[in-house]
Amino acid sequence: MRRKEEKSKGGEPCLPEKERRASSPSAGEARGEVEEVLAEVWGRLAQEVEPDLLAEVEEEVRGQLAAEARIRLEAEVRRRHLQRQKIRRAVEALEREEVLRFSLTFRLQHMVLFLSCTILILTGLPLRFPDSVWARFFFGVTGGTTVSGILHRIGAVGLLGVGGFHMFYILFTREGQREFRELLPRLRDVKDVICNVGYFLGLSRRGARFGRYSYVEKFDYWAVYWGMVIMIGSGLMLWFQEVTLALLPKFFLDAAAEAHSDEALLATLAIIIWHFYNVHFNPSNFPISMTWWTGCIRVEKMVKHHPREYEQMLAGSREER
Repeated sequence: MRRKEEKSKGGEPCLPEKERRASSPSAGEARGEVEEVLAEVWGRLAQEVEPDLLAEVEEEVRGQLAAEARIRLEAEVRRRHLQRQKIRRAVEALEREEVLRFSLTFRLQHMVLFLSCTILILTGLPLRFPDSVWARFFFGVTGGTTVSGILHRIGAVGLLGVGGFHMFYILFTREGQREFRELLPRLRDVKDVICNVGYFLGLSRRGARFGRYSYVEKFDYWAVYWGMVIMIGSGLMLWFQEVTLALLPKFFLDAAAEAHSDEALLATLAIIIWHFYNVHFNPSNFPISMTWWTGCIRVEKMVKHHPREYEQMLAGSREER
């Protein structure tokens, strides 16, 4: 009854979506209906008009209809093409957009850590291999083992300073506490490892979807913690040997020297092979990722490497609105 009433008022009948799709004619059916109408019109006119005139008019009308249809088709194709181009440009512009990932405080800590470790590596490895050709060349350029030792201690002070500040940062600042919670190992990291191994072996279609930090970045972070405990502890024992020998047997000083040297070599290899590859030399970031300097990351990379964090960011922006 309601459909009949609406139709009698001149409106379209309220059909459900499925019924509406089923009732809508296809392109072939529409052409068939047009042919039927034309045949009916020509049939009526054939009784009143000469056949030659009717054929001439029919040919002219069909030509006009074809020309009009071609013009409309070209216009529609151009309209949709322009619409798709606009959408594509909008998506590309969004992907080129950058979002702030790391604050200035966070970046400064990383810069000081990087500078300190660079000084420690450059001045420490020649002391470990003093008889090598490259070590003798380094000592000749820098002024000998005495200067290298002084530079090494300057780097050690920088490492001590950034380590102490970072402890204050994660204990007493809201940002530091939030970052530390994000860096804590969780059960999801184990699941991500299993998921990625399956993906690399071709057993699954998609790899792990990371949040703010992946298990690779968490490994980087906690490796630095472990390394700083060993390096700072053993380094202080070697720096203040008199105090160490006054409190502990010489065995502890010898063990500290071995631990300091071996951990330094391990840290150097981890930084160059593991950290530099994942952050800079990876094909998606090569030759360098500037996030450590600017703190920003492009949206397309965030969607690729940290999709769950991007979704949380979008959800937070919607809630703010």
